[in-house]
Amino acid sequence: MDNFNEGWSIICDYLRQEKKIVDVAYKTWISRIEPIGIDFEKGVITLMVPNDFHRQTLIRGYLPKLEDAYEAVLGTSFETIFVIPEENEKQKEKLLGDETSVDTGYEFTFDTYIVGSSNKFAHAASMAVAQNPSSAYNPLFIYGNSGLGKTHLLYAIGNEIKTRDKETNVIYIKGEDFANEIIQSIMNKTTAQFRQKYRQADVLLVDDVQFIGGKESTQEEFFHTFDALYDAKKQIVLTSDRPPKEIKVLTDRLRGRFEMGLLADIQPPDFETRMAIIKRKAEIIGLNLNNDLCEYIANKLKTNIRQLEGVVKKLMARYNLTKEPPTLNTVNETISEILNDDTPPELTVEKIIDEVARTFGVNSEDLRSTKSRRAEINKPRQLAIYIVRELTTLSMESIGNEFGGRHYSTIVYTVQQVEKNIKNDPSLRETVEDIIKNIRER
Repeated sequence: MDNFNEGWSIICDYLRQEKKIVDVAYKTWISRIEPIGIDFEKGVITLMVPNDFHRQTLIRGYLPKLEDAYEAVLGTSFETIFVIPEENEKQKEKLLGDETSVDTGYEFTFDTYIVGSSNKFAHAASMAVAQNPSSAYNPLFIYGNSGLGKTHLLYAIGNEIKTRDKETNVIYIKGEDFANEIIQSIMNKTTAQFRQKYRQADVLLVDDVQFIGGKESTQEEFFHTFDALYDAKKQIVLTSDRPPKEIKVLTDRLRGRFEMGLLADIQPPDFETRMAIIKRKAEIIGLNLNNDLCEYIANKLKTNIRQLEGVVKKLMARYNLTKEPPTLNTVNETISEILNDDTPPELTVEKIIDEVARTFGVNSEDLRSTKSRRAEINKPRQLAIYIVRELTTLSMESIGNEFGGRHYSTIVYTVQQVEKNIKNDPSLRETVEDIIKNIRER
């Protein structure tokens, strides 16, 4: 195999097909693993996962299946080392363009970003920021649907800045991970260290910033971090799936901060851009893909760059296994797999309750319980019940069971009341829509 990414793709296929890991479990635990490297001499595979809870779950429930898959695909056994982002300085350097790290290059540079009419403004703004941090546009806020290249631009900015000055302190963080770090720092009484870490950044790159919305302490901390960096003339770049005005669970003052710089949107790529993306990705990984097949892929997948690249990667993985060149049949099968992979996982009651709890800064168990009758719990509980009714096929009786065994008539009344309130309160309606959007994005 030319690199571990290809091997990891085949390992993932094996886990789904041979180990029968169901879609929900796969999307929740396996799909979020990022392959870091493989050491054949030491017999070690290093994988990065979002947080320690994710790592512990994999160790308890999936490690034997992973190690079986290594042996089946790679022909020998390997030990697994799981790392999380803050532990892995080498991975950070990789993401920000350290030329000595493994498998750098394609994913995170301006040179490999295909520019078209749909993204040229965001690309130009990102280039300006990378070449002249804190002076061009600050903050830069890039928004657009998932899979259109926002993260690529974010990393490319960091990569370019580090190339120009390796001493620059560039910090990349996902909005959800920022919120989780705040929670941990409060629990561990390490908020001073948390603040020091982020407020010493020269460049702060925040991906999916919409996920900091909702929780008061998270937004408060981010607001002060933002102001500290902005006042110190440090560069801030944010990405989101929507513009600030549509993130309804943001505080007004934070929304105002996001809007004070430059807003740049990215739209789905046109046909010519899709063709260029497919051909460039195939060229980079060494896959011989004729023009007819490129056109076929470009006509089938029109709205998501990640899907286009995913098809090319999977075709390369197939070729590594079978040594047979891609055909129309294999392309069709691969497109079907990619579309199936990108189908949102089944919305569980737990997922809905967790997002509502996160938005309102309350405990998930309190929303379920019949014992907690505090005033601040009532509204989020009612909204959670309503959203479960909207997003699942559960009966009113089953929903009542999920919320501490409440009688179905209570659930009916709650849903009716929320429906009435939504009609009369545009702000509440926007909050519910925002929560639902976040649930579907996670």
